[in-house]
Amino acid sequence: MKMMTNRNPLRMRHGALLAALVLALGACKGDDKAAAPATAADANPWPQVAWPLAEDAALEKRITDLIATMTVEEKVGQLVQGDIASITPDDVRKYRLGSILAGGNSDPGGRYDASPAEWLALADAFYDASMDTSQGGKAIPLIFGIDAVHGQSNIVGATLFPHNIGLGATRNPELLRRIGEVTALETRTTGMEWAFAPTVAVPQDDRWGRSYEGYSESPEIVASYAGAMVEGLQGKVGTPGFLDGRHVIASVKHFLGDGGTTNGKDQGDTKISEAELVRIHGAGYPPAIAAGAQTVMASFNSVNGEKMHGNKPYLTDALKGRMQFGGFVVGDWNGHGQVKGCTNTDCPATINAGLDMAMASDSWKGFYETTLAAVKAGTISQARLDDAVRRILRVKFRLGLFEAGKPSTRAVGGQFALLGSAEHRDVARQAVRESLVLLKNAGGVLPLAPKQRILVAGDGANDVGKQAGGWTLNWQGTGTTRKDFPNADSIYEGIAQQTKAAGGEAILAIDGKYTQKPDVAVVVFGENPYAEFQGDLQTLLYKPGDDTDLALLKRLKAEGIPVVAVFLSGRPLWMNREINAADAFVAAWLPGSEGAGIADVLLRKADGSVQHDFKGKLSFSWPRTATQYANNVGQDGYDPLFAFGFGLTYADKGDLAALPEDSGVTGDEGASGVYFARGDAGSGLALRLEATNGQGVTVTKVPEALDGDLVKVTGVDHLAQEDARRLAWSGKGEAVVALQSHTALDVQRESNGDVMLLTTLRVEAAPSGEAWLSVGCGTGCTAHVALAPTLAKLPVGQWTRVGVPLKCLAKAGADVSKLDRPWSIGTAGTMTVSVSRVALGALDQAEQTVDCAR
Repeated sequence: MKMMTNRNPLRMRHGALLAALVLALGACKGDDKAAAPATAADANPWPQVAWPLAEDAALEKRITDLIATMTVEEKVGQLVQGDIASITPDDVRKYRLGSILAGGNSDPGGRYDASPAEWLALADAFYDASMDTSQGGKAIPLIFGIDAVHGQSNIVGATLFPHNIGLGATRNPELLRRIGEVTALETRTTGMEWAFAPTVAVPQDDRWGRSYEGYSESPEIVASYAGAMVEGLQGKVGTPGFLDGRHVIASVKHFLGDGGTTNGKDQGDTKISEAELVRIHGAGYPPAIAAGAQTVMASFNSVNGEKMHGNKPYLTDALKGRMQFGGFVVGDWNGHGQVKGCTNTDCPATINAGLDMAMASDSWKGFYETTLAAVKAGTISQARLDDAVRRILRVKFRLGLFEAGKPSTRAVGGQFALLGSAEHRDVARQAVRESLVLLKNAGGVLPLAPKQRILVAGDGANDVGKQAGGWTLNWQGTGTTRKDFPNADSIYEGIAQQTKAAGGEAILAIDGKYTQKPDVAVVVFGENPYAEFQGDLQTLLYKPGDDTDLALLKRLKAEGIPVVAVFLSGRPLWMNREINAADAFVAAWLPGSEGAGIADVLLRKADGSVQHDFKGKLSFSWPRTATQYANNVGQDGYDPLFAFGFGLTYADKGDLAALPEDSGVTGDEGASGVYFARGDAGSGLALRLEATNGQGVTVTKVPEALDGDLVKVTGVDHLAQEDARRLAWSGKGEAVVALQSHTALDVQRESNGDVMLLTTLRVEAAPSGEAWLSVGCGTGCTAHVALAPTLAKLPVGQWTRVGVPLKCLAKAGADVSKLDRPWSIGTAGTMTVSVSRVALGALDQAEQTVDCAR
């Protein structure tokens, strides 16, 4: 089958659809209060939006009366949001803060698998503290925010919906409304009133680690979803359900341009004209504002060099002025600290720019103190302070928090049977079915007859955590087990249930090995979970250097077994080899808890008829090569492998000619953030042996030694032959083994989160004296942490991932924005360790964490 070209009739039909959507966006179809396009007489590219809530004189008087009684300290407290891992109810009681949040790795007791009851009890405790006036102050209820981005995904047992990229493929705004309703209910059940959703980013470079948070590369698709999702979460303005006890506050994010950063770098710079910024990246905001969105979250990224957290023309003039947004603007995790001239604990500029509430997650106390001082000094005017406080209080009053009582006593508080209920899971299962996109179906191999022997293979076959992706029970979505998902079906379990009911058999074999030849194989594989910048890529290669999944597909095919590939991913990737190796290829995205939704489409009914046809259509264009980054519908020279809107059904002829297997990648372009793997230094890095006397050698072969045997490196096996290096110090003098970068590495954004420098190592002989791990950033710029105590307690001969928080290295003196030596270890004594991998990773990926206090 010839690939899509600009002359393809299918794409012409989708071009017509796109044109219709453009017109629909201009009119904001379905809402007469929406944005009006700019006219020739009105050159301002920002649309005018009618805020749907009429001014309420009685409400404004309540707010005015309350503000009149508040001290400046209480007012400043309303502007500050702290994270539950860094704040206590007593802190809220003392500082009268306006809000708390649970970040991606913040949980009751520090446990990702804390029970729903523990979450609700924590919400009660913080609420009670905000209403406690025994130590003075006003009883002003706080609001509790959480990243409920694909369901209430922080809670064990909650319904997990497909991530937004999958929902974009459904083309079903009404389904989004229902998903919002379910998410709101399950969030309220566990005590929170505020969901940090929806994300209305319009990703333009799929290397971006947050691509799966976007519904589509098309602003029209994003716009068609934004208002529906807001209404699902909050209820519809003008109805009794609006902001009632079964709904939550929505937070439309991230304002603005997060999906357009240069090279897809998270928190990077979006270089674009204002008109294009508004047309592409602003598309979701008019319908969301027209639907009454109560909060908007500022973005980490810059636009043309200026950080959004400090951008007054956009936050104040455009959003609150031109677009008449009547809620409040909240920051992102310490995003204010990236504004020029600011730090995490000191940034009056962000309030003056239009931020109303700072997400000062672990910096809240310092931020509170410096903001208070800035108000008293007049750096922040009383008028700006009162405007921010009024906006926050207005939302709290609209939500009815002053009369609501503590979370456990509210409409659905503590009704944990709602979590993962059958009704809610049915909605998620429908979303899975409608999100699947069929790219190939050679010989009509699909749908499969269930009454046969089906081999289910691949590392994603029986892994709910992998199929759910990032933002699942923790920030990166890693480290979970099957017991963490009591209300879920893995993809294998969904297939097994239906084959058994039809008289067939599903055999699980992750490695694809079998004793009796199956009739067909379903191989489930794909990206491992990630979130935010940890998912940024250098190219669109799939797992560069790791062909395990491809080899499995090829082996099964060579054994005469029809192969159906089910690909789990947060973005389109260059998969030509895998597509060629499979008879059928399904883009399943990150489907969430309902693996049975995949079985609903892949398998026929027991009587042989079709259960559910494929409905999903690509909302992101699929690349021809791994270097095709400018690959968005409507761009000049648009020439994808599979075009925006492509998706086969069972009625279509699904054969596909062999695809070219040249990725287009030249040189060593691997995964970003990997400094050493498979026995070699990463791209742009060299492995060095160095002594204090200035001697040094770059390792180009093994074995290699420095000064005889001061330190010696040899090859050793870990997962493959000589894929690791044994490092042995003789004790005859101080020496280090280091990774040296040809250019400065900037990991400032990573140090802002809980990212770690992870070393996969095996102790062969513990250090006889002091040993250290260090990073370097030029002459006189080095940070050391003691390593010997950690190595001494590790079992000899066992591989372990040892982590050092980047925050720790920054605190120890490293300028993490310009590392030229991202890793080195050394000792003056004897020590032997083997190292197989050095890379950045998530907090929960470390099996042993270095005590940075030493």
